[in-house]
Amino acid sequence: MHNTTVDIPTGTVPFVEKLAQDPPAPGHSDLVVVANRLAVDRVVEEDGTISWRRSPGGLVTALAPIMTRQEGAWVGWGGSPEEELDEPLEPFTHEGMHLIPVPLTERELVEYYEGFSNSTLWPLYHDVIARPDFHRQWWDTYQQVNARFAHAAAATAAEGATVWVQDYQLQLVPRILRRLRPDLRIGYFHHIPFPPVEIYAQLPWRRPVLEGLLGADLIGFQRRSDVSNFQGAVRRILGSSFRSNTVQVTEHDGGARTVGAAAFPISIDVDTITDLAQDPDIQARARQIREELGNPRTILLGVDRLDYTKGIRHRIKAFSELLEDGRLSVEDACLVQVASPSREGVDSYKELRDEIELSVGRVNGTFDTMGHTAIRYLHHSYPVEEMVALYLAADVMLVTALRDGMNLVAKEYVAARGGWGGVLVLSEFAGAADQLRKALLVNPHDIDGLKDAIMEATEMSAGEATKRMKSMHRQLITHDVNKWSRDFLDRLGGAVPAERSGPDDGGQQSAFMDTDDDRERRDHEVDEPFDGSGRPDGPSPGDGR
Repeated sequence: MHNTTVDIPTGTVPFVEKLAQDPPAPGHSDLVVVANRLAVDRVVEEDGTISWRRSPGGLVTALAPIMTRQEGAWVGWGGSPEEELDEPLEPFTHEGMHLIPVPLTERELVEYYEGFSNSTLWPLYHDVIARPDFHRQWWDTYQQVNARFAHAAAATAAEGATVWVQDYQLQLVPRILRRLRPDLRIGYFHHIPFPPVEIYAQLPWRRPVLEGLLGADLIGFQRRSDVSNFQGAVRRILGSSFRSNTVQVTEHDGGARTVGAAAFPISIDVDTITDLAQDPDIQARARQIREELGNPRTILLGVDRLDYTKGIRHRIKAFSELLEDGRLSVEDACLVQVASPSREGVDSYKELRDEIELSVGRVNGTFDTMGHTAIRYLHHSYPVEEMVALYLAADVMLVTALRDGMNLVAKEYVAARGGWGGVLVLSEFAGAADQLRKALLVNPHDIDGLKDAIMEATEMSAGEATKRMKSMHRQLITHDVNKWSRDFLDRLGGAVPAERSGPDDGGQQSAFMDTDDDRERRDHEVDEPFDGSGRPDGPSPGDGR
């Protein structure tokens, strides 16, 4: 695949006449997924041999079986900048799925991905918890990269095919693709929040981004509030109003087209997590974790990518104040915080890591005893088997996100616990709060309220905890990630078999990170189990409660 350089004026959506010559001839795939990353991870063996393995994230788990049956194609970046490759990656097939690599240079990764996607859009879409940076060069590169992805999809999709574009890195692709291939059925799913128009309007390129999204036939969001925010932005900025969740869009040739926008809350591969929780070895491992922590009466658990949106500082503050107030003691309660490394080249993330590590050190220095530690802080990630053991070992799960599109770790905890009880303390600002109504819902900015919720969780009777958990578990079983993908594609018009599907290669993996962040987490994954001290140790038996 050739790396097409396109000159696009700042502040405009790239039209087909601004791109490379004529639209490509149709390809052969009836279903095409377009995402920032391919559905496989590149593996470099000790001898230098390169191989590929299917990415075990939730999105791939849901879509790979469908695409294999339909001989679908997945368009995405291969994971390494062009400069690191001996020769350009060509399209290839892996486990029945056609993979179409899109080349990116180191400069493009800095400007399109780290820059515009994660230093402009990410903080803006998360309610400006951190200050977004607006740079015109980043925007120009974002347009150029989006045009490249759109061309790759246009050259891959068969006549009349369905194309499903994923997430905020590729918001311009639907419209570019529409101009290239008006015969296609195009869907787009927005995995992160969409902010209120008063916040979104800060984006200098607010109009072309909305126009880019409206190139799709169906736009999916996590929550109804995200749908409402998007519709409000379209009305205020473009002057078009939605009726019954649809809007009429005028095409460049004067024709009209109907675009839908609706909520499709994403979920997890419930069967995989539930099966792992039933594994006697993993249950034994959970018991061992409790022993390594000194068998406290209550283990509280936080599992997050190290990000300023996750509210890690708020939960540490609430927990430390409970210790200071004497409402909890280190002999009775321990907080385990797993914080996966993330975007370590971005200054705000470096500062966040330093701040959290200082806070943990301060709390532990104040409250630790010779036999008990207040906070076990783990700045790396673990395989899914160890994560499920941690879920089983934890009496209380703390999900205190300040803003989150969904937060799948909350759903994983519920899937693992099943009928075993346990209490989920869940931020009302996470999308999961719309489905997991039997959790203890909190405003993480309200530290006193958060403290009271933690105490309510630690003091809840086993019967009440089990009743609540069973109710949430039933909701997950009927709304898993496979239903999410079927619902969206059915609404879009793609044919999706109703059978349940899952990984066919035995690959199992936690889905608690964003699509691209799955890879960031795996880069820091620790193969050895958690030993209660934050250090890797050899395998050891144990059991869940």
